[in-house]
Amino acid sequence: MRGTVVNRLVAAGLLSSRPAQKFHGAAWALATRRYAATATLADEESELMPFPREGPGVMYALNWALASKKVFPKGEVYHNSKDVDLKHSATSTEMSAGSPLFARGSFSLGASDISKPQFNKLLKQVTSHLSSIPKIFVQDGAVGSSPKIDAKVRAICDSPSAASTLRSILCRTPTREVSHSAFALTVYVASGVSPTAWENVGLGHQANAGFVVADYEESALILCGKAFADTAVLKRALTAASVHAVSSRNALPLSAWLLVHGESVILLFAPEKMVQSSTALQKMLVSKGAGVALCSDGVATLFQTNDSKAPNLFKLPSSVVMLSADSSGVIPSISKLTPGQAAYHFLAGYQNGNFMPAYESGPMSFDPVAVAKEFSSQLTNNKIPTFLVNVNEREKTLSGEEVLKLVEETLSDKLPSSKGKKPSSSTVDDLKAKYTNFMSGRFPDLPEDISF
Repeated sequence: MRGTVVNRLVAAGLLSSRPAQKFHGAAWALATRRYAATATLADEESELMPFPREGPGVMYALNWALASKKVFPKGEVYHNSKDVDLKHSATSTEMSAGSPLFARGSFSLGASDISKPQFNKLLKQVTSHLSSIPKIFVQDGAVGSSPKIDAKVRAICDSPSAASTLRSILCRTPTREVSHSAFALTVYVASGVSPTAWENVGLGHQANAGFVVADYEESALILCGKAFADTAVLKRALTAASVHAVSSRNALPLSAWLLVHGESVILLFAPEKMVQSSTALQKMLVSKGAGVALCSDGVATLFQTNDSKAPNLFKLPSSVVMLSADSSGVIPSISKLTPGQAAYHFLAGYQNGNFMPAYESGPMSFDPVAVAKEFSSQLTNNKIPTFLVNVNEREKTLSGEEVLKLVEETLSDKLPSSKGKKPSSSTVDDLKAKYTNFMSGRFPDLPEDISF
């Protein structure tokens, strides 16, 4: 009986979890007398009054899960709230843009550097903030529409507005035990953190409304201020931070657009401005933003699609199309590539004198060469034809409808013949020299099979 009472008192948090034998003599008598009536009442009404009592905002398993992330809830915690509840509680927040991004990790490009001590200092300040407020909103989801390849995400937010934004971006995931800790990525949102957070971590005064900090090695993101409302930067940061988790599931994350044309699926590599300026291409887009994961079973979007009824995993692409911009006339309007050539142009992403490796203008937490090699293997193993489409005819830029027609041509067995006169050998040599100079300087150890 004595052991049973002690166990109940410990479970209720009324006694320490130290070994029961340490409670003896006067201390034991006091404890048993003081709580004897409570224990007896619990025995009699166990079916009516289960302990611990839980309800909206009170979930002990969730609190323990948050504690493992150094967040110790002071008050209520709301988990995966419905859209209507979040929007009802949310305050109006203007869309933010251009939020600065800081990152650290074994491979980090496209973001300002931040040290491990700086990140830890900021994380401590943010978790202390989340632990001090009366309400926390937890939103679970995934980067990746298919459970076969996704990276599970848990976002711990200090406002319903932030939770609502994450809910609108992340892909839905099946209900799981809240105590389950297998989330590949943790996002901490501190919209109300003290402005001193900027300076305390050595970032200096930020004129912007917020900033994003990522630790790729720890698979953690911190969003301060109104950075959560900058959906473009948020998606890029989520993609970069989840790359390793998605890759570990034998899927290849790519900054590509997914198009559906009739019964065919097309994977399109193109700069964002080029796609957004083409109404014709946008009509075929499965998702408003770039971001897919390619695996042997098919292709999945990384974020929610325009169509809630869209499949979570599309079939393998009928073709892969890379849009290049070359006004010299060297690159034909459309040409078929070998897997090795596709990997080469994937790394170059040539756009009239400029290069965009992996067609990614945002942050990268991966080695582009390693991705190019895997990309080439995926094309070979799955027998996916790949094409290079030039959006320029000399000085003229093709319209969106003209580009779409060329993209559609990749689904046919016969490609259109090249138009106009052939470029001079000197012009060809000049363009190849540009490619060579860039590629040799940026990627000096390319395999021989990855070539122009």
